Amino acid sequence: MANISLKNIVKIYPGDVVAVHDFNLEIDDKEFIILVGPSGCGKSTTLRMIAGLEEITKGELHIGDRLVNNLPPKDRDIAMVFQNYALYPHMTVYKNIAFGLQLRKVPKNIIRQKVHETAKILDIEDLLNRKPKALSGGQRQRVALGRAMVRDPAVFLLDEPLSNLDAKLRTSMRTEISMLHKRLGTTFVYVTHDQTEAMTMGDRIVVMKDGFIQQVDSPQELYDVPRNLFVAGFIGAPQMNFIDAAIIKTDDGFAAKFGNTALALPKSKIDPETALAYEGKEVVLGIRAENLHVEATHMEREGTSPITVTVNLAELLGSETYLYGECEGVSLIAKIPPYNNPKPGETIKLALDRNKLHLFDKESGEAIR
Repeated sequence: MANISLKNIVKIYPGDVVAVHDFNLEIDDKEFIILVGPSGCGKSTTLRMIAGLEEITKGELHIGDRLVNNLPPKDRDIAMVFQNYALYPHMTVYKNIAFGLQLRKVPKNIIRQKVHETAKILDIEDLLNRKPKALSGGQRQRVALGRAMVRDPAVFLLDEPLSNLDAKLRTSMRTEISMLHKRLGTTFVYVTHDQTEAMTMGDRIVVMKDGFIQQVDSPQELYDVPRNLFVAGFIGAPQMNFIDAAIIKTDDGFAAKFGNTALALPKSKIDPETALAYEGKEVVLGIRAENLHVEATHMEREGTSPITVTVNLAELLGSETYLYGECEGVSLIAKIPPYNNPKPGETIKLALDRNKLHLFDKESGEAIR
């Protein structure tokens, strides 16, 4: 079993710099879990504590049924793939992959078998006699994966392994790593700052900020039900639109008002009792770019409200257009079909899907349920 349990993990560096605060997480056997967040949020530090490369200040770390706080990396049954690949430049691909097995005094015939089996899976058999300097970035990344795979570890730890690759190669390597996880049936813990990688690869995602866990959930749940403003803004591209608004009472219930625009709030988004507690107070409305529609058919749908937007810029991306504009002095981004071509300065109507609104407490940033 390769489940991982992190209980009340804290990392404090000299000078009382707290990098990770009271980190609690249970990672299931064979799960692909992603730690994501901006630079400096503590995700790589957490990964390095699991690996044994950073000492744990407080808390307990279990891999399987073993407490591993004081175990050296070589005894933890883990393999780590680094951002810079960490290949030995003077060794061939074969020797780079075989090196860990040679240190463990594995018989040569078994090493040869394992290296060739791993190279076949990664499609690098024809590269075994080359040295790293003769390889592309993607090929080096496969070699680094091969070196980890050949040891048959219980846990794979991957620290931003795709960040040095170009955009096209990152996309293909995402797919390859996901398929590799399914083939190996091993626990993967993957660190990235790229929310697209997190959304497309992970069974669950741990969103971190300033050393604290913000939310742990499936990719879809993070997208649909963000727990706070940070998660809402971090997950999804382009970033969710945020609007400061006041809750007001109307004849039909409650609405959120900004400028001269009032949006009726569905009861599915805020119950009357909660709305009453927020009456007259400012909240933050969140609406994703894809929930602002330009087509006339959306204008008449139940649950939508028309808003007037002055266009600042339209970016054609082929399959869609990003529309940048202003409504009541608030900057908004909308995803619209590519055949719409509004011009800067033009005023247009967008249909806002009120059923897709998110509400956040302005002071705490927490979602209003």
